[in-house]
Parts: sequence; structure tokens; C-alpha cells
Amino acid sequence: MRIGERGRETLRRALIVLGIVVGSIVVLLCAVVVVGGSLFIRRTFPTIDGTVEVPGLHSTVEVHRDKWGIPHIYADNAEDLFFAQGYVTAQDRLWHLEFNRRVGSGTLSEVLGEATLETDRFVRTLGWRRVAEMEADSLQGEALAMLEAYSAGINAFIDSHRGNLPLEFTILGFEPEPWTPTDSIVWAKAMAWDLGGNWEAELLRASLIQALGEEKASELAPPYPDGSPLIVPPEIGGYGNLGIEGLLARYAPVKELLGAGGAAVGSNNWVVDGTKSATGMPLLANDMHLGLQIPSIWYEIHLVGGGYNVEGYTFPGVPGVIVGHNEDIAWGVTNVNPDVQDLYIEHTSPDNPDQYQYQGQWLDMEIIEEVIEVDGQEPVVERVRLTRHGPIINPVVEDLPEVIAFRWTALEPNRMLDSVALLDRASNWEEFRAAMELWAVPSQNFVYADREGNIGYQTPGLIPIRAEGHTGLVPVPGWTGEYEWEGYIPFDELPNVFNPSTHFIVTANNKVVGDDYPHRLGYDFAVGHRAERVATLLQAKDVLTAEDFQLIHGDTYSIPGEIFTPYILQIDPEGFLQERALNEIRGWAYHNDADSSGAAIFQVFYLELVENTFGDELGEELLAEYLGAGSWHHIALESMIEDADNAWFDDAGTPERETRDDIVARAFADALDYLGNKFGDVPHTWKWGRLHGASFVHQPLGQSGITVLEMIVNRGPVEVGGSGYTVNAASFDADEPFATVDGVSQRLIVDLSDLDNSLSIHATGQSGLPFNKHYDDMIALWQGVKYHPLLWSREMVEQNREGLLVLESQ
Repeated sequence: MRIGERGRETLRRALIVLGIVVGSIVVLLCAVVVVGGSLFIRRTFPTIDGTVEVPGLHSTVEVHRDKWGIPHIYADNAEDLFFAQGYVTAQDRLWHLEFNRRVGSGTLSEVLGEATLETDRFVRTLGWRRVAEMEADSLQGEALAMLEAYSAGINAFIDSHRGNLPLEFTILGFEPEPWTPTDSIVWAKAMAWDLGGNWEAELLRASLIQALGEEKASELAPPYPDGSPLIVPPEIGGYGNLGIEGLLARYAPVKELLGAGGAAVGSNNWVVDGTKSATGMPLLANDMHLGLQIPSIWYEIHLVGGGYNVEGYTFPGVPGVIVGHNEDIAWGVTNVNPDVQDLYIEHTSPDNPDQYQYQGQWLDMEIIEEVIEVDGQEPVVERVRLTRHGPIINPVVEDLPEVIAFRWTALEPNRMLDSVALLDRASNWEEFRAAMELWAVPSQNFVYADREGNIGYQTPGLIPIRAEGHTGLVPVPGWTGEYEWEGYIPFDELPNVFNPSTHFIVTANNKVVGDDYPHRLGYDFAVGHRAERVATLLQAKDVLTAEDFQLIHGDTYSIPGEIFTPYILQIDPEGFLQERALNEIRGWAYHNDADSSGAAIFQVFYLELVENTFGDELGEELLAEYLGAGSWHHIALESMIEDADNAWFDDAGTPERETRDDIVARAFADALDYLGNKFGDVPHTWKWGRLHGASFVHQPLGQSGITVLEMIVNRGPVEVGGSGYTVNAASFDADEPFATVDGVSQRLIVDLSDLDNSLSIHATGQSGLPFNKHYDDMIALWQGVKYHPLLWSREMVEQNREGLLVLESQ
């Protein structure tokens, strides 16, 4: 298959080739493999039974661990509650905490050396930690108390376990510094970056315009299709000198370290009210799609005390619960995909490169020197220049002749942690919306349900109002003052709905509102197939159960398969192999199940169809970027597939004029060549799961190139179904077809009639310790779309208890 290879060096492989292959370390690793149950390993495991005296507590805290390793924490006050949350998170995920804060702070090189220097320079230039420090300095009240207590709990664990640190610290030879509130905020910035990457779309649009002209570029980056579902139903010249490929290449390692999801995959959530529920009360579901990794990006927690009784998912390093339910309400999120980032082309003074032009005047840039410690060499000083539009990114992007500034809503201080604290204690729609008003970034589609029977939807977040003529689609001049942000959409004008007449709400990264909405939220929404499928399944039955929601979570029906397969079936087969492959397609019901040969043939065919249709005009490098552009090629091909003589189907490299049918036949033949070479010429053995495995790779040790180490920390591959356009999502990167690179990171079903009937799972397990039984015990459940009960009542927690740890004040 002729898939454009970006040749991206895997950063994490370089991280370990820094001298850890030392005799003593190899001996240690071999000993670990042979005696995995040894004292060396078990001493890093969390204490889950007995009584431990901990300095910093005010009163006794009980931590009940259930059989899936989930802590249920009972405290007398909020300070002790969040202290204990920090403590148990460190028990399970201390390395994860450390790695997260170093990624977000740009300090990986301090322990990993020169291999991560360019990533640190990129992050330090953008200034995630600088903004996090400003937010931490402005904290007050409940959010400040929450973060300080959480940090104190992490530090209490570190101080009492410096001789029993996780394996990663032993291998890399350092100990963690104390945790601070800034460390928690900086990881929130990193996740906002992961979910707010529309700047990549700006760059790609500029590249397409430069290569093809505006008209043809608009055909390859088309608008959201008419007729696709809405969440809230309606009742510069050239760009040839931007150096775009260099910028995207520099960002690739950052994206990899964050576990950032690909553009094609998003998240799903939906909620039904009691009229459509067998219980007579709302049911709510959520599955968030991110990069797959081990340990899991999520950590499940149940917090009781000090006015809180809340359960669900959080990120290691962030106190409280981000997604879940409390005694009164439940909520789930998907990404809005708003346009919250802009690139500005700046004019700098020929006499002073630290001045830039704005409306006829030369303004001084703010200069900040970021000192980056690098293991094994002298520190590197990164000279960061800040404009009114954000940091100048040229120093961290090679061969970028234009001076580019980067603006992003998350680089302006906000009150996200206040929002989390209010959300976790909200008891009704009004209090929920009060929490949403403080939710700044990333903007999410929140679905809501409460125990009074209400359901709702809210878009929160800082979404810019741009000057007239500034679409946000491409980089713009920064010197004229004509492309400024004029504020943010007022919260009361952001889309919301309460108790809709449809009796259900579905979001799946699809377009939020119609074009008659007075503000522009963004342009690059998911194509709408997942939302359409969920809505179809919800409407197929008058009354729904939690079991129905489970089936929807596992649904792999492919709407693209339904659209494109009829054109495959029009092919006149050339030879026995094509005839047998067509028989597999004829018997395919459009489900991308792991054991489906039809799914395997279709998925390879579709990728070949994109390449054979657009590759001649785009060239290898631009095609590779285009393949990663989420829904663009799907929307483009779906809009033109009925037009057999569409000009895009003509191959510019041949003297003949090709039609759709010629390109479909060519793509099918190329797909069979690929599959035959990989698996042999027996089409019924070409199972989608054989191509489409999911691997869970540890960061950063999992791609070290040291086999024994990778055996310890990695898991998989496991066969999975789905694609980026099915409800049970499992997207793949065209650079490494067809391995799953991102997909469902968790699944949640909340039954508002009886919270003990709620269900949950995330992709790997609660623990970040490779030999702990909770490191990977959820993988099989996740793979099979099965769940563990999300225990709520004290009675059910105690019936399923694995351990009881009592934390006493010292």
C-alpha cells in the first residue's frame, strides 16, 4: 500500500537510549522478570489494609478499596478528603503524576536528557506552566484549599516512601520533588492542548490553498454537511513561506507524549429522560476517546465528606471528579471542537527583532528567559518573546521564515478548578450551569441528568468573538489590527437545552447548532456519523434500559461502509481473488467487528480510495497531513462519490481521464494486494481484528527498544473492532495502518433511578505499577465492552471491598 510515511522518529524510543542499559539495571530488570513477586516489587505496592499515621490530617479517613482497585474515601471534612485523594493517587500513580507534570512543565530533559529537549523547548515557548503559575497565584477559597490539600497528600506519600519508589524512578535514577498546586493546573493545560488543536487545521488549510488554490482547497476541506445531525436541534496572500510542515513535525513528539487522540476520533455521550427509560428516570452514558496508553489516562475515585459525595473519573494530578455523578446529578462530556486558537503573522522591526508592528506603531515584545535543565549537559536558555497575540514560535520551529505568534484561550488565566469544585457539589440544573460558567478550557459538550427527572445540555468555555472578516480558518496578519478577538461569547448566549421535546440528547463532536446561531463556534466538527447512529438506536425503541446503552456502546455499524460499499459491488472482478473478496463484501452488514473480513477489506479499500483520489494532486507529504485531518476526506468523498465524472477522480499522472469507477476499481485492487501480501490470498481469513490491534504502551519506557523492559511495562496488542466513525470508536493512523492509536478510553452508564446500578470501565486499570494486579485487569473487560459496577452506597462498597486503609492523624 502506498500510504505516505511521515518518517516521524518515535520520541519515547530515544528517551531510554540515554544510558539506562547499564549492567546493574539489566541485572535488576532480569531479576524483576524472574521474581516478579519479590520484595523489590511488592514494596512499591500500595498499602490497602491496616492503619497508617500520616502527618497533615486533621481527623481519621477511611479508604475502602473495591475489588477493581477503586478507592472510596470517607472523610469528616473537605481538606482531609482531598488530602486522602492525593495520597491514594500517589500510591497508585506516582510515576504517572511525575511524568504528567514534566510533560506539561517542559522539564522532561532534566531527567531524560537531550532526547526530549526539543519537546521541552516547544512547551516552554508556549508557556503552559507560566500561565499555570499565574492561575495558582490567584487561587482563593475552595479551589485553593482543594489544591493545597491534594498536594499535601501527594507529598505525604512521597516523604514516607522515598525508599520504595516505583520502578521508573529506580531505572531513571531520581526522586520526585514536592507536588504543588501549579503542577495540577499545568496538567489541565496539557489536556486542554490535547483537545483544542484547531491550529493544525489552520496550517493544513493554508497548505492546501498554497498547493491547489482557494476553490479546490475548499473542496477538500468542506463545511459540515447539510442534513447531518446537530446537537441542539433547530425548532493573506499566499502561504508558501509559512514552513507548515516544519511546525507540524515539531509538534508531533508533543502530541505523542500527551497521548493525544487523532483528529478522526472524538467522544460520545447521550442521555434520555424518564419517558424513554424503563426505570422512569434518566439514563446517561459517556465514552471519551483519547490516545490509548498504560497506565490509563483516567483514575476512578469516590469522594465522600465535607459536603462532597461524588464519584467518577479524574486525571491523575487533578483533584475532584471531572466526569461522573454525585447524589443528585450526573454529567458526561465530549469535545466541542471550538476554534480557540489563531496564528498571527507578525512584522518585526528590521532594526530591532524584539519589536513588532501593530497599527502603525512598533511595540516592544515581553522577553522571558526559560532555563531548561538537561541531564548530561549544560542548561539551555530559551529566549521567549511575547506579543499581544501570544508567544513567537519561530525559535522552536526550523526553517520558518515568517514570524508567527500563537494565540490560545488557555494561555489566559482562568478559574477551571473553581468550576470543578462547584460541579462536584451541584444539586440541580441552576447550580450545574453556575459551575459551567467558570469552565474555561477545553470547551466540552456537557450532557446532564438529575434525580428529579430532568435532562439538559450546555456548551461552556471561552470561545472568541472575532472581528468581522476574521474567520479563524487560516493564519492572519497581526500588524493591521483587523483580525483581533473582540471578547468571548457570553455564557448566557452559549448553546444549551433543557428537557427537550425529543426526550433525549446526543453529542459526538458533531456540529452544535445551525448556521442561524449568531456566533461562530468553529468549523471542524466530526462528520456526524456517530451521532446519527446513536440517535437512530435511541429512537429504535420506545423504552430503553442500561443493557440497551451497553449495546450502543459496543456498536460498530459503519455509515461510511453503507455509503461506499455499493460502488465496490459494481466492480467487474478480475480473477478469482477479486471474486472471493467481493463475496466477503456482499455478505458484510457494515459492522466493523474484529472478526469481520468485510470490515478489513472495506477499511483498506477506503484508505486506498483517499490516496488514489487525492494523492496525485497533493503529493506524498501533503497527503499524509490530509489523511490525519479527521472528517475532511470523508466529507469530501461522500459529497462527490455520486458524481462519476468528478474531476478529482481523474489521475493527473496519466494521459487518460479516469472516472470514479476507475478509481474505485484501482483502490479495490490495491487493497487486495495489501491484504494478500500481509495474510495470503484467502479473503475469509482477512479479519479486521488481525489488522486492527490495540497496544497499550507505557510512557516513556514502553518504546525503549529493550525487550525485557517493554515486556514488563507494555500490554497488548489485543484485537478490537470499530473505526474512527463507529460508536465503538477505534481510530488508526494512516502512518501505521491499521493499528489502533486512539479510541474509547472509558465507558460510563449512570442510572439515576438507582446509582448502585451504574456501570463503568476504563482502558487498562487503576494501578500504574506493572506487577500490580490492577495494572491491566480492566483490559479484557474494555475489549469485550463489559463493565464493573460503579459502587455507590456504603453497603455495596463494603460488600465488594478488597481492603480498608485507615489514615490517622500523626
